[in-house]
Parts: sequence; C-alpha cells; structure tokens
Amino acid sequence: MTSPQTTVPSLPPEAAATQLLFQIGTGYMASAALQTVLKLGIADHMSAGPTSVADLARKTSVNEDALYRVMRTLASLGIFDEVSSQTFALTLAGRMLQKGESSFHNMGLWITSPFHFRVYATMIDAVRTGKPGAEKVTGMPVFEYFAQPENRELSEIFNNAMTGFSAQVGPAALDAFDFSGIGTLVDVAGGHGMLLTSILQKHRGMRGILFDLPHVIEGASPVIEAAGVKDRCATRSGDFFKDVPDGDAYIMKHIIHDWDDERAAQILRTIRPHLAGKPAGRVILLEAVLQPGNQPDLGKMMDLEMLMMPGGKERSEAEFAALFKSAGFALTRVVPTKSPLSVIEAKIA
Repeated sequence: MTSPQTTVPSLPPEAAATQLLFQIGTGYMASAALQTVLKLGIADHMSAGPTSVADLARKTSVNEDALYRVMRTLASLGIFDEVSSQTFALTLAGRMLQKGESSFHNMGLWITSPFHFRVYATMIDAVRTGKPGAEKVTGMPVFEYFAQPENRELSEIFNNAMTGFSAQVGPAALDAFDFSGIGTLVDVAGGHGMLLTSILQKHRGMRGILFDLPHVIEGASPVIEAAGVKDRCATRSGDFFKDVPDGDAYIMKHIIHDWDDERAAQILRTIRPHLAGKPAGRVILLEAVLQPGNQPDLGKMMDLEMLMMPGGKERSEAEFAALFKSAGFALTRVVPTKSPLSVIEAKIA
C-alpha cells in the first residue's frame, strides 16, 4: 500500500510573475528581519541546539510574539527551521549569522543596516543624476562620512564587514593564485589587514605594508598581532590618489570598484611609477568580474551598492582591460576563485 502523494499545482504564468514581484518588492522586510536577529544575537543564543522562542525572547528581553513572527518569516526564507511549534533550529545559513571571523555576521550587520535603508530610499535620485545616493543622504562622499568622529560606530561596522569578507576571500585567493616571488607586497586600502596577513602567513619570506586612512589603520594592530606577522608587516597611512608606499607588488581587494573609471585609473597611475624597472612588478586586484547574460550574479547586486554608496562600478573583463590600458598597464590574467571575487593581474605595458 502506497502513501498518498500531495501534488502542489504549478502556478499559472501571471501568478508566478506576481509572486516574483512580491518577493523582490518585499526584500526590505527580509533585510529588516535579518538586521533584527543579528542585533539581538539570536543565532548565538541557539548554538546549543533547537531553542524555543520563549527562551530566546527571555534572553534578549523582547516581545515573544513579535520575535516569533520575525523568525517564522526568516524560516520561510531558509535561515531557521521551525522543528516544532515555536521552537527553531539553525540551518547552515543561520549558523553563518553567529559571531566569528569566517561568518556572515559582520557583513550582515553592514548590508542590512538602517544606514542602507536611508541611502537606498534615494535610488530614483541616483538614477536621475548618476550621483551616489549616500552623498544625498550625508551631504558628503561616503568615505568622508565614515571618517567623521560622530560616525565611528558606523565606520566600525563597515570595516568589520570588510575584514570578515577578507577572511572568506583570502583563503580562496591563496588557493587559486600563486603569490610567491614577491619581496614587499603593499595592500592599498587594506582595511584591518586580514587579507595581507593571510598572504604573509603562507609566504614566510615576504614582507608587507598595510596602507589605508589613519582612522582605519588604528584598528589593524590586533589583526596583525594575532596573525603573528608583526615583524614583517608595517603600517602606513595616506591618500592613494597622491602616493603609495614603495613595493614590489600592489594588491587591492574591492577598492577599484569603489571608483569611476577616471578616479580608478588615477589610483593605478599613482602606483605605476613604483613598479618602473621591476620586471616582476604587478598590480593584483580582487574584484567581481561581471558575466554576460541574465543569470543571477552577486556582482550585479554589488554594482548597485557601488552606484548608491561610493559612486563606483563593477566591471567585466573587457572593462578591466580598458581601465588598465588607460593607466599604462596591460591585463595579464583573470583567475576565478571559489569566492565571489576573481584575482585580476596586470603589469606595466
């Protein structure tokens, strides 16, 4: 005797299209729900196993019914699993919300932040003018806004997100790309140094220079010391549009995409004189490389982030080649990794 099968009827095309539009249109609701559970540390409170909403509400001092409704929605999106009535377990995605260097926790706090909500509410203005929404909201370029003393908390959220992302991207880049043969590697706008220190840990004969704005470099010492490379990693601060420290190779993760073609080329032109007469000298970028077609592509979402925040853009391989050529470089190779970013190498033309 066979068990009865439940058949879920397929939706007619119009209904399926309507469902898609609702899914996209309500995305801000899912984002707000994710921000809420991140701020409350819900995933960390569930580390021992399935947990009742009553226990979670008591531990976080929130309304039990409201928390249940938020978690039920996130369970429908694959973040939690309601294993019994009002008791939830973590899925793999949910476990990645727990605090930790390799988790999504810090990135999640950044991309679901109330600051993002305010900026993205101005997208129609960005589309009309081509200018970043963040400038309309803050009255200044977004990185200048982060540097203001009163915005230290937001700046810390952003920098922690970039450090966490580097913890995921770094191993993928090291697995796919050979960094050997570099004497001194300069990480331009390298944040707290997570990427640079991971490269130095693997290549014991290499020295590194971490270069960024003063308020960013301030937070780098714990990362450098924890990596055990303090004796081989110097820190410098300054403006990469004007000059950079001297090195044998230069690496930038998610930096060139922050800028339009003119300013991105200026950064490369600042680097170029330091590589003159160094046959092995090169620029190494870690960036998304946009693919043609309509398939889902995280790079295309990041491209909107560039439009709305700093005013930069994501690029295709052909666009990277043209950018390098305008600054006196030649694109030599693009190496995909197991992360959303590829390693893009260029040498002096």
